[in-house]
Amino acid sequence: MDITIRRALLGQKRPNLGSRLENIVYLELKRRRYEVYVGSLGAKEVDFIAIHDGIKEYYQVSLTLQDEKTYQREIVPFLQINDNYPKVLLTKDPGKYDDNGIVQRNVID
Repeated sequence: MDITIRRALLGQKRPNLGSRLENIVYLELKRRRYEVYVGSLGAKEVDFIAIHDGIKEYYQVSLTLQDEKTYQREIVPFLQINDNYPKVLLTKDPGKYDDNGIVQRNVID
């Protein structure tokens, strides 16, 4: 969601940095000419399904995955997808990790 529209509708509240990070990732994917969709798996959601040159990639965006509960919440949708396209968790956490084909990467990297 556009941050300016959100503020106009809801007023100035405590900033939701996770939503802002999602917005930045969305805009960057569009800038790189990806087709971008939101994925729905019943009650679960994949933040972005990005397609470029016929190649599909899945993205989850979270400010941090330091909490195990947050990590589990973010990977559950990936575990329900039965294909071999890249599945990427983007966070502000340092480093790059691979957990059974689900790659966690720092959003700046």
